[in-house]
Amino acid sequence: MRREVPLFITFFIGMLLIFSVFIPPMESLGEDFTVFFDIIAVFAFFLGGGNLLRVHVSKLTRQKRDWQYSIVTLLGFAVTLVIGLFKIGNPGGIAAAPTAAGSLFQEIFDYCLVPLGATMYSLLAFFVASASYRAFRAKNREATILLIAAFIILLGRTPFGTVVTGWIPESFDVLQVPNLAVWIMNAPNLAGQRAIMIGIGLGVVSMSLRVILGIERTYLGEDKS
Repeated sequence: MRREVPLFITFFIGMLLIFSVFIPPMESLGEDFTVFFDIIAVFAFFLGGGNLLRVHVSKLTRQKRDWQYSIVTLLGFAVTLVIGLFKIGNPGGIAAAPTAAGSLFQEIFDYCLVPLGATMYSLLAFFVASASYRAFRAKNREATILLIAAFIILLGRTPFGTVVTGWIPESFDVLQVPNLAVWIMNAPNLAGQRAIMIGIGLGVVSMSLRVILGIERTYLGEDKS
């Protein structure tokens, strides 16, 4: 019974949402259920915060490798949480939004989180360049085509590409590197993206049916019966 009840709830809600898409009188049900989804999503924040505390407190007490960073993480989490909950430094008081202009919470986001995010993305650029160097090796025909297309797109995004092929007459302007890069993005690349999206859509449908019909039960945890 402990497993049958969640399976029944999943089947009932899944079928109800499917019917709400195709049956006009039931369209409002899908909108109403989004409110419940938002309520359930709130608990994910509690689980995420609890897991953050559990992992870093354990790392700190056992003094594992780089445990000093856990102190910074816990302090940042605690300070930001207190400032956001009690609206400390908020010009609008306790009734204002935490992200109000001039609030301390918003300043933490603007002057701490945003620069850290920019730093992370700037570091990712080097990893992307390294991965691209390893991936774009002309080992076979497909890799060669990928390498040529990537080179044309990169060159077409710079002024140098316009200068190199600017002498080509307008009647053959498709051969100019910037125009060729646009064609690659709008034709072969878009076709590949659509094929991937169709495959993802079919995968979502098949997985949803498996969950609704009770075939996929991993979300229930381990079956110890």
